Amino acid sequence: MQGKTTSVRASDAVYVGIDVCKAWLDAYVHPTGQNFRVPNSKEGIRQLRKELADAKVALVVMEATGKLHRLAHRMLSQAGYAVAAVNPSRPREFAKAIGQLAKTDKIDARLLALYGAYLSPAATPVPAKTVAELQELVLARQAAKADETALKNRYGAAESAVLKRLLKRQLAAYERAEADLEAAIAALIEGDTALKSRYDILLSIKGVGPAVAATLVACLPELGLLPAAKAAALAGVAPFNDDSADSKGLRRIQGGRAHVRTALYMAAVSAARCNPDLKAFYARLRARGKEAKLALTAVMRKLVILASALIRENRKWTEKHA
Repeated sequence: MQGKTTSVRASDAVYVGIDVCKAWLDAYVHPTGQNFRVPNSKEGIRQLRKELADAKVALVVMEATGKLHRLAHRMLSQAGYAVAAVNPSRPREFAKAIGQLAKTDKIDARLLALYGAYLSPAATPVPAKTVAELQELVLARQAAKADETALKNRYGAAESAVLKRLLKRQLAAYERAEADLEAAIAALIEGDTALKSRYDILLSIKGVGPAVAATLVACLPELGLLPAAKAAALAGVAPFNDDSADSKGLRRIQGGRAHVRTALYMAAVSAARCNPDLKAFYARLRARGKEAKLALTAVMRKLVILASALIRENRKWTEKHA
């Protein structure tokens, strides 16, 4: 345990910012100014809870950093704290807005506490263990697929027979790994009734294949729980205005979950060809002069809205719905 020994007054509502790295958690308590460092481990988080035991903690804010924040998120939530795991880009923009350009672990922890105090982000529910495991497998498969594509490009450009032989071995290894991951994903979904139900609903949509359905189940669990616009924004396919006075700027998508958007793009390409409703929608946009990528982005948005509605209504897609 390192840092100041200033005690937290139980009468004050406080905001705790936690900067997460693989080895350490740097915590800052606002408004008392208390800061300390604990190991990013079960024992370290227990120490953190002891430090905060007498405080009226309104919110704990940490960045969503892959897997590194998950243990602290889960243990603090189980202890009764409201924990917001926020997109790392937002506290960074907040830091720029208040003129904080320097960056250290302690500074970042303080900024996260201030971000929580001034903007009050919503607490983030801890994902179920099965969903977290599924997400890990899905993202691993997506990464393996990207690496395989890069290897194929290298193999195509290679002229050395030795290099080609080595690359071919690596490609075979990637194919085996992907097959193992797909089998593990399928088994995990099959063994969970709730996940299987959502998966089957998504798979019923023409254009959505097993990989896309698994990605949406694992990485967009909010489907069916949020309004259409918010679900589209989470997926990164919602166009945002860019207007000023009489000037009307081009609407652009931004933010959202890149791995979800990647999967949706492939589904949109397929749906624009084989899904009767979305094929007609895509054709109308193209006839009005929309570029192909803009039209596909609109199809992606339609897919998210459709998927969310089907899951909310707990029904499968049909070509002719009453």
